[in-house]
Amino acid sequence: MKLKLWMAAALFCVAGNGSALAQREPTPADTLALTPPMGWNSWNQFEWEVSDSLIREIADAMVSTGMRDAGYRYIIIDDYWVGGRDTKNRLFPDPVRFPHGMKALADYVHGKGLKLGIYSDAAELTCAGVTGSLGFEELDAQTFADWGIDYLKYDYCHAPKDRTTAFTRYKKMGDALKATGKPIVYAICEWGGRSPWLWAKAAGGHLWRTTYDSRDSWHSGDHDLVGIMDIFDTQDGLERYAGPGAWNDPDLLMVGLLRISVDSHPGISVITTH
Repeated sequence: MKLKLWMAAALFCVAGNGSALAQREPTPADTLALTPPMGWNSWNQFEWEVSDSLIREIADAMVSTGMRDAGYRYIIIDDYWVGGRDTKNRLFPDPVRFPHGMKALADYVHGKGLKLGIYSDAAELTCAGVTGSLGFEELDAQTFADWGIDYLKYDYCHAPKDRTTAFTRYKKMGDALKATGKPIVYAICEWGGRSPWLWAKAAGGHLWRTTYDSRDSWHSGDHDLVGIMDIFDTQDGLERYAGPGAWNDPDLLMVGLLRISVDSHPGISVITTH
């Protein structure tokens, strides 16, 4: 597939805690995400097809197209990468699509001057139905750190709707990431329904999602995915919660996409070269 087909979406992330002043003045110990993290995410185009070879080719493309030098440093492996847990309950990647393991892949990405992100969920299963991190937060955080992961997108499918549970689950993973001693940007993907701008930084987050998943359409229509202008409008007023180390995240900025029927193929957008 041509490189133009791969430069699908930029992570445009901007998060915080309940105090606007506190979020504009990060603690000296927090040097992560002092500017909004930017990069590429596998979800919109590839979903279950994400693989070692794809991520390596994306890393090459990020360099050759100048995206890395423009500040797009993160490559995020989204859902479907998990193969399961081993006999010691450690996560392992799908052995067919990631035959060399995540450490080798992270080393390759780092060798290109880029950073590698990964995905999990604050429940027993992810949105795609593979193994999540609930009950294994400390183990999974250490596993990610050992692999050299630089960014965690932590989703909220199959989890209770109340804010208290969301905060508790997200803080547990946030604390676990900090305990590893490895700098890992923590992206809270709760979709905005529980006003995460009021509590996400206190849970350890560096950015939080403020909307449901975006779609390549100006307006939302009748589907769960949200149109670009609707997302734009809902950001008004949230800027006071954002600042260095704590950013609102209005989901992916989709580039060069052509929408197909959401009913016939949910969650997939076709990337064109026009």
